Amino acid sequence: MRKLIPAAAAVAVAALALTACSGGGGTSEPAATGEIKGEITLQTWSLTPKFQPYLDKVIKGFEAKYPGTKVKLLDQPGDGYSDKIVSQASTDSLPDVVNIPPDYGVALAKSGALLDISSVQKDLDKTYVAGALDAFKYRGLDGVYGLPWYLNTDISYWNATQMTAAGLDPKKLPTTVDEQIAQAKIMHDASGGKNFLMSSKPAVGDFARAGVPILNEDGTKTAFSTDAAVQLLQKYVDAYKAGYYPSSVLNDDYLGNSQLFTKGQVAFSTGGGPAYKDFVRDNPSLAKSIVMGPALNDQPPLYVQGLAIAKKSKNQATALAFANWILNPENQLEFANLTNTFPSTTASASDPSLSKSDGTPAGDAKVLAFNSLQKAKVLSPIEFNDAMNKILNQQVSLAMKGDVPAKKALDDAASQIDKLLANQ
Repeated sequence: MRKLIPAAAAVAVAALALTACSGGGGTSEPAATGEIKGEITLQTWSLTPKFQPYLDKVIKGFEAKYPGTKVKLLDQPGDGYSDKIVSQASTDSLPDVVNIPPDYGVALAKSGALLDISSVQKDLDKTYVAGALDAFKYRGLDGVYGLPWYLNTDISYWNATQMTAAGLDPKKLPTTVDEQIAQAKIMHDASGGKNFLMSSKPAVGDFARAGVPILNEDGTKTAFSTDAAVQLLQKYVDAYKAGYYPSSVLNDDYLGNSQLFTKGQVAFSTGGGPAYKDFVRDNPSLAKSIVMGPALNDQPPLYVQGLAIAKKSKNQATALAFANWILNPENQLEFANLTNTFPSTTASASDPSLSKSDGTPAGDAKVLAFNSLQKAKVLSPIEFNDAMNKILNQQVSLAMKGDVPAKKALDDAASQIDKLLANQ
């Protein structure tokens, strides 16, 4: 399973029993005309063998409800998936129902390979969480080119023991980047520079979270090299220069904020709701130290995986019916609980297994993350690909090292990324 994204997004478990022949329900039947019969292929992304039993059960239930249908499951490995679906689309061999993240779908939608689902199903806004559905609405195109499947987001994790030792109050956690930097200074000064409350350099999502536009309205040029972005980057530059970061944060051997947090080398990390269990499993001494809070600046990121329908599917009505089947609230809830993610349907919002904690810290973390989904947004534009992220990260590192001024770093990143955007 691809991490939701990063994290995927990865990318959260009380199973809702669902028998092989149980009715799904919850979402409406597809508006597409045509008889629901025939064979289709569902292509998933790195979900088997771990989730094969679940997928087999969902498929069996669909085939029982719609006699005369047959669903073939095709799972693709994690690496090279983007290239795989582009190749399939270019050879008219895109499977009928395709597991796809929003950024992988934009090129396919623009090339006409995906069905505009809103053209045949009119109740999407009532069925799915708004931010998740919006992820499949692409600039320059009318319509919706995928249905959100499973979701995740990040919350903030803090080490209360280290904060208390520095004279900070874990009940008054930072809620903004400015507050985090201010408390990072206090921790740095109190520990003689040995403890850290900052653990990663700013990325594209951090600029978006601060209200900086990343691209222009039509997504053809960068828009992030603004005075506001320079001022934000300068705050991180100054914090790094002042010693509020571990020096490894700009090195090639940087482990990432979650690993440093697990090792007790930093007192802050981001992570999804299930991250609490991972932290404590890998370092049991953290069990009495971790406290959780919302994402900084009250803007959590949204990580989305979805299902798209091939426009050239020979059994489009069956493909759409199956997508609705696998996405119905019951099937989604079972999958979410299996995968430590969250369902995308509005009908799931009041489910007590998601919205009420069992009183444990892990339960509290899960509910905090679930509630955060209501305001979560996809922070990185779908046009902003891995190569562009790499360019921005390189320039941010140069600025934080003091090799170039913050403005020049952002101007240089914008210039290089504009060239890539021109070729999209």
